[in-house]
Amino acid sequence: MKKDTIVVTGANGQVGRELREASAGYPQFDFQFLTREDLPLQDSAMVHSIIEAIRPAYCINCAAYTAVDKAETEKDLAFLVNGTAVGSLALACSQIKARLIHISTDYVFDGRSATPLKEDDTTGPINVYGASKLHGEQLATAQNPDTIILRTSWVYSAFGNNFVKTMLRLMRERENINVVDDQIGSPTYAADLASTILQIIAGPRFVPGIYNYSNEGQISWYDFAIAIKKLTGSPCQVHPIPSVQFPTPAQRPHYSLLDKSLIKSTYGIQVPAWKDSLITCLQRLAVT
Repeated sequence: MKKDTIVVTGANGQVGRELREASAGYPQFDFQFLTREDLPLQDSAMVHSIIEAIRPAYCINCAAYTAVDKAETEKDLAFLVNGTAVGSLALACSQIKARLIHISTDYVFDGRSATPLKEDDTTGPINVYGASKLHGEQLATAQNPDTIILRTSWVYSAFGNNFVKTMLRLMRERENINVVDDQIGSPTYAADLASTILQIIAGPRFVPGIYNYSNEGQISWYDFAIAIKKLTGSPCQVHPIPSVQFPTPAQRPHYSLLDKSLIKSTYGIQVPAWKDSLITCLQRLAVT
């Protein structure tokens, strides 16, 4: 019997590479991992041609423009990759009846909430990156009703560039570092997100819609850095500072903790605690 094919776009990114690692546990599927060179999302005609040729049953879109600060001066490119291209991919999938799983972000919210954010809470991005990702969500669901949007936050892994690896480097290089303590949320270990995506695909039902996913718990970036320091035994001194003392071109939401109730109740997903996943990642990086 022919296996269902799963296409993974953005295959060299953090989630893409974790999906590649996890795919060995799902031999019932045929995976095709496509990099930006294999599938240039900005080329709508090529996207349609490639998806038509492969004819996957599922497409996991991990491709994105993620340079949050740079997006402020590269708005057109951010909207092309995170918006228009997502719409093209969703339409291409719809035309062959492929289901789409698209990864989005907590940055679609304004950060003014005081309680964990639910999927139907009002969006209001405060930077270009968030606005471009929201546009992608809207186009994806409009072009392909068989779409799951996964909003996630503070993604890190053993691969690529991320907060955990940056902190490890800075803690080796410096005696003191400053980390903002007034942005609240929860990190997402990309391996956990990859596992969740594959559990959904392999599960008994596929329920389109928007779902939140991040690890359990509530912390600030400062709390995250302190945990990394303690778990690695670093002598580096970590100091809390307010966001106003660390200005960036793009504003960040002050509060973007995601409520995971819906994905847990719909799919029976077990969400690991953020510190447990951090320990796992640090062990993979062999620094604990």
